[in-house]
Amino acid sequence: MNTKLHAICDSQGRRLNLFVTAGQVSDYIGARALVSSLPKVEWLLGDRRYDADWFREALKDKGIRACIPGRKQRKKTVKYDKRRYKRRNRIEIMFGRLKDWRRMATRYDRCPKVFLSAIALAATVIYWV
Repeated sequence: MNTKLHAICDSQGRRLNLFVTAGQVSDYIGARALVSSLPKVEWLLGDRRYDADWFREALKDKGIRACIPGRKQRKKTVKYDKRRYKRRNRIEIMFGRLKDWRRMATRYDRCPKVFLSAIALAATVIYWV
């Protein structure tokens, strides 16, 4: 079984919210699930996978500025702050630290609920304890 982990992190890379989807599902499903739980922030840094007009509009409605580069097949280019986008490495570091736990890297748990619970426990121990 393949899964994707979607996460909302603060500026230090500590996880605030997690969501697991099936591996073959589009990343927009994870974005749609997490958009309602976004905290009050000024900027949101995201990967190209989250480049969608509806997502940008949802962020604008919440008063959040998006720093998401446009997809390559997009006809009209999207401006984004490249210096700010480089800070996205903190999110990648968070995912890397989670994968230091062997249980997460090898995916021992087959049930998505148990897997998400294990990830939440590991993230809590790594960043909040």
